[in-house]
Amino acid sequence: MRRLTALLLAATASPALAQSDPIIVTARGLEDPVGDVAFNVVTVDAEELARDPSGRLENILGQVAGFQLFRVSDSRSANPTSQGATLRGLGGNASSRALLILDGVPQSDPFGGWISWPAYDVRSLGRVRVTRGGGSGVFGPGALAGTIELESLSTENFQPARASLAYGSRDAMEMGFGVMLPPSENALLDVSAHYAQGDGFIPVVRSQRGPIDEPADYEQYGGALRFAAPIGATEIQVGGRFFQDERNRGFPFSGNRTRGIDGSVRLIGRGDWQWEALFYYQDRSFRSSFARVDAARTSADQVLDQFSVPSTGFGGRFEVRPALPGDAVELRLGGDYRETEGRTRERFFFVTGVPTREREAGGMTRTVGGFAELTVRAAPGVTLTGSARADRWWIENGFLRQGDLGGPLNDQTLFADRGDWRFTGRAGIAWQPDNPVTIRAAGYTGWRLPTLNELFRPFRVGSDVTGANAGLRPESLEGVEVGFDYAPASILDFSGTLFYNRLEDAIANVTVGQGPGFFPGIGFVPPGGLARQRQNLDAIEAVGIELDARARFAEWSIALSYAFTDAEVEASGAAVALDGLRPVQVARHNGSATLAYTREMGGEAAITLRYIGGRFEDDLNQQPLDDAFTVGARALIPLYGPLKAELRAENVFGARVEAGVSGAGLIERATPQTFWAGLRFAFF
Repeated sequence: MRRLTALLLAATASPALAQSDPIIVTARGLEDPVGDVAFNVVTVDAEELARDPSGRLENILGQVAGFQLFRVSDSRSANPTSQGATLRGLGGNASSRALLILDGVPQSDPFGGWISWPAYDVRSLGRVRVTRGGGSGVFGPGALAGTIELESLSTENFQPARASLAYGSRDAMEMGFGVMLPPSENALLDVSAHYAQGDGFIPVVRSQRGPIDEPADYEQYGGALRFAAPIGATEIQVGGRFFQDERNRGFPFSGNRTRGIDGSVRLIGRGDWQWEALFYYQDRSFRSSFARVDAARTSADQVLDQFSVPSTGFGGRFEVRPALPGDAVELRLGGDYRETEGRTRERFFFVTGVPTREREAGGMTRTVGGFAELTVRAAPGVTLTGSARADRWWIENGFLRQGDLGGPLNDQTLFADRGDWRFTGRAGIAWQPDNPVTIRAAGYTGWRLPTLNELFRPFRVGSDVTGANAGLRPESLEGVEVGFDYAPASILDFSGTLFYNRLEDAIANVTVGQGPGFFPGIGFVPPGGLARQRQNLDAIEAVGIELDARARFAEWSIALSYAFTDAEVEASGAAVALDGLRPVQVARHNGSATLAYTREMGGEAAITLRYIGGRFEDDLNQQPLDDAFTVGARALIPLYGPLKAELRAENVFGARVEAGVSGAGLIERATPQTFWAGLRFAFF
């Protein structure tokens, strides 16, 4: 990091990176790269972000077919550790296989790799770009299935003031506000906050409930501060945000809480030599409790108290785009660094409601890499792009200590430090034979380092126990795709992509037995429970097609998205029983359609249809989950000036959306019928 800091300071002082003309602050990063034309990129603007009936980012991203969380439950009822993001059927794991970044900063949890979705206020976002596939590219490791770029509001979508207040089913409430001010000429200050709470719904389906089941209540809030201003010929952007997310899973001893604080500094140079430098820091604190419920669902016994999981992540990134003659060539050079450190502290082996054992587990990971990307307009209508990157990774200071509660943790395992190099790249071509049509093809590779959670922490859900594996290898991806984009006018856009991805050494929770009994590396599994261990599968292969269409006619607009994904596990050895099966929680079909009517300076109405196909809860494909079709709606009604009434409805017809099923056959549902009414204020 010291070397990186010195490099950045030198760069800002370099005449090659300086510019003499006054700069205009935008509060954004560099312009979109020219080479993106060769990849499958979907952009969701602020107007589209506001149309989702739930108003939650994870549900909005679900409108991009192929996007999925590990389970379909959103962040009001799901366990946070099951909320990793992925694309193209490369699921089967709760850690993210898609790289999510906000204003350039990686967003995955430093310890577990999942995403804390309640941290994001959709009303404070100006744009979302989803790149399906594409490999590691220029943003660093982790972008196996794709990259999701969140951009905060900027001067392009300036909102001096915004506020909202809504009341919903089950005594739910949401509120938020934001203020954007120019504290001085050519500067921008953006302050925002959001809050949500509700009594929640009972996750277990009605026919299987017992006296112990209760609504899964939640309380979530956060805030953000951003400042952008010029420093000489450089734009500086300083950001900070915080959040707290507290949820109950619908039965005693199932609560969890996540707290987070982030800070970042980004420097932007927009002269002939364009450049960007970023520093960031993440601090997370997590706690959770787990229980075993009896078959009659009349009582619950606590089995695990994960009372402290502190973790941190920090790093930086630098990119420079040298000034080259003409506009036919774009060169991007840069590097990045990320370090994560964390540990979990847990009490377990409860006897008559009292824990008798305690354990700690954790470690550190580091990655550092460099990249180069060259894009050339080789001929009229032909764009070629290619990139390569080299990464060095380390897994260090891994440990697992356990012992009797109140005494020393004498049972200690220290895991050997290890590290290696990874070399990845991508290449693409875009050919525009006729003005409205672009034909594209791309090939790419990528990789992901196992998370600290996967490496070192065993866990238990009900009677099911999953063991960690400190010997996990990094995941590697190879992919190819061909596609087209057809845009005969600004009011119509249609695209299609055929892809093949192969994820080698895919990390999955592999079933190795059923309780009761003791299992090596896992421990005791009670009767009815499943024994699982994190293992590297040989591969997951996914082939599919993605179709997207958008059209706007006067006051009407429609957006369609559909993905078919045929994903299959390739396994041998201890996991041979999984060979040829579908990855956990991966649907073959999913899609969405949104029809909207908007009047300028007037009202708005939108209806959203979504479908997700059948899935399997378990790696052995013995616990099926039914498909689901849901309908949502939203309406804005002008009242006075910038004040509007807002009506929203989620899952209008109350379709049953199955999120999971336990080893004992207990079905958990998600996203029930929910109605909202409120007010929205936006001054432009």
